[in-house]
Amino acid sequence: MSDSERFVFDDQGTGEPVLFIHGHPFDRTMWAPQIDALRDQYRAIAPDLRGYGLSKAAPRQSVTQEQFADDLIGLLDRLEIDRACVVGLSMGGQIAMEFGRRFPARVAGLVLAATFPQAETPDGVAARNLMADRVVAEGMALTGCDMLPRLIGASSMKRSPDVAANVYRMICGTNPVAAAGALRGRAMRQDYRESLPAFAFPCLIVIGAEDSYSSIAEAEAMRDAIQDSRLEIFPEIGHLPNLEDAEKFNRVLREFLDRIFANSPNAPR
Repeated sequence: MSDSERFVFDDQGTGEPVLFIHGHPFDRTMWAPQIDALRDQYRAIAPDLRGYGLSKAAPRQSVTQEQFADDLIGLLDRLEIDRACVVGLSMGGQIAMEFGRRFPARVAGLVLAATFPQAETPDGVAARNLMADRVVAEGMALTGCDMLPRLIGASSMKRSPDVAANVYRMICGTNPVAAAGALRGRAMRQDYRESLPAFAFPCLIVIGAEDSYSSIAEAEAMRDAIQDSRLEIFPEIGHLPNLEDAEKFNRVLREFLDRIFANSPNAPR
């Protein structure tokens, strides 16, 4: 069985394809509100990345953004999909940038949510490697307790505690070995700022005003670097805009998809 056959993924709806790439340490179910909202007009595909969720693709000591992108292109090949809109959040956004850098002909549009393009700093490399060791030693539950207040904005935490419960469930369900491999690989990522000006496909950039991991300034810099790009800032939202304000995220995403696929034979009517 090839790696592309080992991935568990949701594939719902018909029409132009949209590939969703989840962040760390989550799984494909983080995109459930988007799949539910889009499947009436688009084909929504959301895989569990290597070692995450129910994926049977074996985790590795380290998994780079390049390796994740290779896995995803293999999945599209298996599904006989030539081009898709690629939607990535956080680590998934960096994987989406790698996908766009290496496979531009396969990208109809790119959505970069709660992410940033720069390479890791030396201190960041050390911190990610230490965190990788910690999740293997302690498991995901303790790590999740530390991460949760940074993942979800303070306003959302108060307004929608059920979102926090769902996010913590995903964290606790993540394989520590897979999480550690992704952390080590992410520490080795390249600087995508050099690639952004070459992106010839439309891009949508989304950032929450209360995001503790990414910043509005970084999102603005990405917008300025990509010729055909649009920035949406979500007030009172943290690092998970697709869950913290799913209604607005879905509306903005659908508007973007309707624009980039407007001339497609499968365009929504």
